[in-house]
Amino acid sequence: MRSLHFTAETSSNGVLERDFTMGEIPGVLWSPVSGSDHAPLVLMGHGGGLHKKTPGLMARAHELVITRGFTVVAIDAPGHGDRPRAAEDEQARADLREAMVAGDTERVASVSVRYGASLAERAVPEWQATLDALQQLPEIGAEAPIGYGGGITLGTAIGIPLTAIEPRITAAIFGGGFVVHEALIEAARRITVPVQFLLPWDDEHVDRQSALALFDAFASKEKTLHANPGDHRTIRWFGIDDEFLVRHLGRVATSPA
Repeated sequence: MRSLHFTAETSSNGVLERDFTMGEIPGVLWSPVSGSDHAPLVLMGHGGGLHKKTPGLMARAHELVITRGFTVVAIDAPGHGDRPRAAEDEQARADLREAMVAGDTERVASVSVRYGASLAERAVPEWQATLDALQQLPEIGAEAPIGYGGGITLGTAIGIPLTAIEPRITAAIFGGGFVVHEALIEAARRITVPVQFLLPWDDEHVDRQSALALFDAFASKEKTLHANPGDHRTIRWFGIDDEFLVRHLGRVATSPA
């Protein structure tokens, strides 16, 4: 089993940020400076073409640490962030750019499905290995409840198949913005944990009905859909259930004053 190697550490506004590597995988762990052993752990996936320290992801991570006392982890997806791009990654990006410039929505969808499936196939075992390594840390251990809390666009394409096979994840937040395909639908049908699903209503790249079909496919007894006006790049976090992860992962115990 591989271990984490911390490479940098900073703190600000009560949040401890530690960069790490696990083999070739770079990641970042955010936790309260004061510390809280076995606090809930939230896995956050980033969007396509982005990275583990995208401002929106970091803002959500800091909020969970500061207001909830949670620990949050993010890793770069294959071919993203600080990771080298394989020939497949470069070709997929070039094909997407070309299709978007040409306004060829069918080709955009075809490339997105093919590339997203490839990324998920590579990234899911990496997330599981990262989780194994995190559970070796004494402040996390096997006792920390685990949720998936940042599945937007590419984070959804990876987070759904991960949650479908990973029994340690007990609640998940996903989002629209990724082209839905049959393998993603099949994975959603295997998910029974509580789900919160964010949908950008005006996404120019993803058919709304396919996103609704994906939501419908979740086998969870508790699942909620939050739709807001917005295009592919402006998924809004308004009107969502802010207590969702707290309700399902638990509150951090506080010491009496």
